[in-house]
Amino acid sequence: MPTALVIGASRGIGLELVRQYRSDGWRVIATARKQEDCDALAALGAEPHKLDVNNVEAVAGVGWKLDGEELDVAILNAGVYGPRHDGFPSQADFDSVMHTNVLAAMRLLPVIAPLVCASRGNGKLAVLSSRMGSLSERTSPAGSLYRASKAALNSVLIDTALTFGKQGATCIAFHPGWVRTDMGGAGADLSVEESANGIRATLAALPASDQAVYQTYDGETIGW
Repeated sequence: MPTALVIGASRGIGLELVRQYRSDGWRVIATARKQEDCDALAALGAEPHKLDVNNVEAVAGVGWKLDGEELDVAILNAGVYGPRHDGFPSQADFDSVMHTNVLAAMRLLPVIAPLVCASRGNGKLAVLSSRMGSLSERTSPAGSLYRASKAALNSVLIDTALTFGKQGATCIAFHPGWVRTDMGGAGADLSVEESANGIRATLAALPASDQAVYQTYDGETIGW
């Protein structure tokens, strides 16, 4: 039975990924910050772990709990958008966005990547990034703090691929599309079901690579 890990699975795309992988018969390990969300994940048949990605002790603890796992797929979904205004960011907004979207990845990816490498050289390690993180395709400055965080997240993933790619972890940064979630809003193009289904299909079709790739949920390549 293949195994998937979804970090940040309390709602939205993360929760839908858990539902879909479980529906296809996968063993799913999933994390959420609140106990009630962990209980909901357990009701779906997932193996829940309580995790605040901004708590360094909790990150170390989940690494210990996962020790020895062989992950066919690992998806780091946890993230925040931050302020909807542009311009001078407050220290609190900067810390919240950068700690959640970047620092957490810098701590978690080195813990998760070896477990992906252990999956017979076929493991996929994904982060939920955004097309807004692209430097080469950028045409708007809107959402500058979020953009900066996703560009930094992409950089962290590239470094992860340089370290673990030759050991068997294929690394991918996803733009999940404009999705009807709390972040995307009710007017977005895609349902969470469509986005999650596309992410899963793209991961399944992704050839092994020791270089990080950057794609949309449905497999379109994005320039870094």
